[in-house]
Amino acid sequence: MPHLLVDITAHGYGHIAQTAPVVNELVRRIPDLRVTVRSAATTSYLQQRFTIPFQHIHTALDFGMTMFDAVAVDVPRSLANYREYHTDWEAKVVQAAQEMRALQPDLLFANVPYKSLAAAQFAGIPSVAMCCLNWADIYRHYAPDDAESRAIHAQMLAAYNSAEVFLKVSPTMPMDSLSRVTTIAPIAQLGVAQRDLALSRCGGQPSKLVLVAMGGIDYRLPMEKWPRISGVRWLVPQAWNIQRDDTSALETMGMSFSDLLTSCDVVLTKPGYGTFAEAAYAGVPIIYVSRGEWPEQPYLVDWLGKHGTCVEVVQEILEQGNMQSVLDEACSTRRDPAKVGSGVHEAAEILHSLMMRTRL
Repeated sequence: MPHLLVDITAHGYGHIAQTAPVVNELVRRIPDLRVTVRSAATTSYLQQRFTIPFQHIHTALDFGMTMFDAVAVDVPRSLANYREYHTDWEAKVVQAAQEMRALQPDLLFANVPYKSLAAAQFAGIPSVAMCCLNWADIYRHYAPDDAESRAIHAQMLAAYNSAEVFLKVSPTMPMDSLSRVTTIAPIAQLGVAQRDLALSRCGGQPSKLVLVAMGGIDYRLPMEKWPRISGVRWLVPQAWNIQRDDTSALETMGMSFSDLLTSCDVVLTKPGYGTFAEAAYAGVPIIYVSRGEWPEQPYLVDWLGKHGTCVEVVQEILEQGNMQSVLDEACSTRRDPAKVGSGVHEAAEILHSLMMRTRL
């Protein structure tokens, strides 16, 4: 059986949202494909996205950037962690290559832990990288311009440039420093609208369902002190333990994230690829809180402004919960669903060709 190893960064859920639809399509083309996913996400979350059988190895392959919360980067600690991560870099790559060889994959598909790509090169295993960003460019944005940072950055770039191809998923950062690049259309996993089911499961008959989805990194909103807004039901993470009768825990809805998003009126989130793309293709307005200097943000916001609806909410309003006018603005400017991109099929075709080539 052909074997695909899928390595996914531990930084947020958007990387999973990009990767899973491509792997699902690839298995449709290669039905006997064996898939191993290495990810720090839970198996239950991965099963919401990967609709095909897979083996899950629960591990954090990298850290991306160390965060205070979902929108604020802890820059000093991130830089310190990168210095530690790159200490004895060559030995770490050799160890990672040994672990990869033991799995015996025919191809590595990485989004986008770069040590995996360096290990694949050392192990002689073909690799494909895919993402709307890369950690080398993110690191360079925050790191000082000194000899140590330049050396770390060079090792990161060498790893990314070792892949057979880096698939830049639109909307994307420029990534001008990468040498083997192919730009593909957006990727989104479309949900099925089940509004009546969502309304029945959250209780009552609210006029607006608002999904609060801040991504895979903690960012709790102080909703206990928010004023009530007539007719609004907030769907929030269960871990927040919000004790209000105008909220429901999204995990208790019994619906996949994509179906739930498509069934809601508005999504409150931070700029992140998966939620932005899925909202645009579902025609669901986004209210977002800024991630400050996060270098990917302007490209996501610009794209959603052209293909969907996005309204920024400032931190002060989030703290106080005076969301009525922001909700009204988002709902009044709602657009029809954007035309679905072909990124899934473009990426699957490239992976298919490489997989067939490695099996010859």
